[in-house]
Amino acid sequence: MKKIKTKRYQDMNAAELAEATREFDQPGTIDRTRPMTPAERAEERKARRRAGRPRIGRGSERINITIERGLLADADAVARRWKIGRSELIAKSLQQMLVRKAV
Repeated sequence: MKKIKTKRYQDMNAAELAEATREFDQPGTIDRTRPMTPAERAEERKARRRAGRPRIGRGSERINITIERGLLADADAVARRWKIGRSELIAKSLQQMLVRKAV
């Protein structure tokens, strides 16, 4: 089956847009619909799902902490220099501290 290439609605002029959407001006458009197949339903669920963060280990937990502004600015500068996120910098630092304290 060959796909027909069409313009996006925002790229059409008024006449092309009227032609492309003419079928929706007719009454009873809803009568021509059908229930989704299980494959279509699964595809829609996948499209609606938010991307989110990839699961690492047992997942992640959002917490609120208070950090002095100057320390936070320094941490952000280091994270930018290392090309990692603030959360990753804090997690790596915490892991190192836990390893040091365990010995």
